[in-house]
Amino acid sequence: MKFALARREDPRIDVTPMIDIVFQLVLFFMVSTTFASAPGFEVELPSASSQTVVNQEEELEIWITLDGTVVVGDAPMETMVFESWLADRAEKAPNAMVVLKADVGVSHGRVVEVMDLARTAGLTRLAIATEIGRSEEEGRTKILDQP
Repeated sequence: MKFALARREDPRIDVTPMIDIVFQLVLFFMVSTTFASAPGFEVELPSASSQTVVNQEEELEIWITLDGTVVVGDAPMETMVFESWLADRAEKAPNAMVVLKADVGVSHGRVVEVMDLARTAGLTRLAIATEIGRSEEEGRTKILDQP
């Protein structure tokens, strides 16, 4: 007597639910993650009790570290390079807001020097970044806005 061999079906695992869960996790982490724009150096901003929050589309962030070094993006700049960078930015976007993020220990003279370089290049909209009171939130105090 000859028995017929029964063919077994290959077992298949449905991965659709797993893909759905992974997709939802990716979406959750994308929505809940905050991206810090702080560079790789530490600057302690001065605190202010009252301030005006200014958010501009055209915004140039200039960092001044405790030792007085001017940093744009992640690159420290010498004075001559910084002046040419400012002139280039003033030519491309003359109405751009320059936001100075100076460490609380930087001398007032150094901040004024950087502001003067920006104004000489043609950038007249200047702001100084501060922290709100003792909290960690960062705000911007508008100090100059001339046409």
